[in-house]
Amino acid sequence: MTARPILETVASLMPRAKTELSELVAFQSVADPAQFPRSESEAAAGWIAAALTAEGFEDVALLDTPDGTQSVYGYLPGPAGAPTVLLYAHYDVQPPLDESAWISPPFELTERDGRWYGRGTADCKGGLIMHLLALRALRANGGVPVAVKVIAEGSEEQGTGGLERYAEAHPELLAADSIVIGDAGNFRAGLPTVTATLRGMTMLRVTLDTLEGNLHSGQFGGAAPDALAAMIQLLASLRAPDGTTTVDGLSGDASWDGLQYPEDEFRADAKVLDGVELIGAGTVADRIWARPAVTVIGIDCPPVVGATPSVQASARAQISLRVPPGQDAVGATKLLTAHLESHAPWGARVRVEQVGQGQPFRADVTSPAYTSMAAAMRVAYPGEEMQTAGMGGSIPLCDTLARLYPESEILLIGLSEPEAQIHAVNESVSPEELERLAVTEALFLRNYAESPRG
Repeated sequence: MTARPILETVASLMPRAKTELSELVAFQSVADPAQFPRSESEAAAGWIAAALTAEGFEDVALLDTPDGTQSVYGYLPGPAGAPTVLLYAHYDVQPPLDESAWISPPFELTERDGRWYGRGTADCKGGLIMHLLALRALRANGGVPVAVKVIAEGSEEQGTGGLERYAEAHPELLAADSIVIGDAGNFRAGLPTVTATLRGMTMLRVTLDTLEGNLHSGQFGGAAPDALAAMIQLLASLRAPDGTTTVDGLSGDASWDGLQYPEDEFRADAKVLDGVELIGAGTVADRIWARPAVTVIGIDCPPVVGATPSVQASARAQISLRVPPGQDAVGATKLLTAHLESHAPWGARVRVEQVGQGQPFRADVTSPAYTSMAAAMRVAYPGEEMQTAGMGGSIPLCDTLARLYPESEILLIGLSEPEAQIHAVNESVSPEELERLAVTEALFLRNYAESPRG
């Protein structure tokens, strides 16, 4: 069967896709009620549930997960004897950060220079639209040849594990022969890529206390232990002079033997300022895909404006540690906790709180599903062959799904190529990538339905 009707159908659906993505982006669905109203996330979940119902899905449900958020589920029956494919995306997004740094409003989809800008366009509301496009293209051209389950997570960016715990308590819900995680991305726009590995993650908050209260720095500074200075020294202990992560007992010398990431390309993608060096040792691929990486993502301290000459009594920081495949996130959490407790200077009192955690993931790229995906990408991206790469980020659900369904084939694709600038200001998606990947997914589902399975 020719692929041309699928390509033509997806192309004809792109205006509708833009409208729907605009509607989704408008929901300020940051899964943190301290920053945005919970009603925004609930409204986004309701939009997705209505969209699945309109597409003929059965058993559509808003799942109340243990972290207080909602995931959206739906089931589309397939032909008798057909395999079941689970399609995943998440609708929660990162906060917009500095809204004044956005060229256009973060929660208003805006077209500019051939890209669609807005928070969640690529990560990962666009992933949900990609799934809908693929299914609509198949329905318009003979029908969907597999049974489909869709799950749209509501708290992936928070790392609070609600959907993982829900899936563990209801293991039959997400069972599938193949799982397509629509939350990764091509190594570069126009280069079809599946993600073979994900780093896991642990998130800790550390608090240091040294005094009963703040003190006048002129009267007491120089002898009174400054909690903020202690925190700076403690955080500095997590890196070697070249920037390499140094957590006591945590191995950091693994190598990546797949697709490489040239330093000049990485500098351009990361927008590193001229004259500023990259950190760490080894190849860029080693550093971002195969080795642990610690990041201080927040510090509670007095702002410069309004600061008083005081010795600080307490300080708090939030630390993210990315854990590569081959290492255990639980063990890494224990090592990081022990490091923080043992390296605090001057006997400062240390309190460590775990905020989130997820295990790393490694896919079996030799499975039949990957053969089906490679064939689909060959058509959607003429002249290009499927590449496999790592991803330094984390999708905690992947490890949970791999444990619950060890026979399932898990593939990671998506819209988060470097130009998308996910998690940063001015996030965007390439509509050409959305179109090509929707074609890819539709052809993959057709190929997979026809492929032999043991």
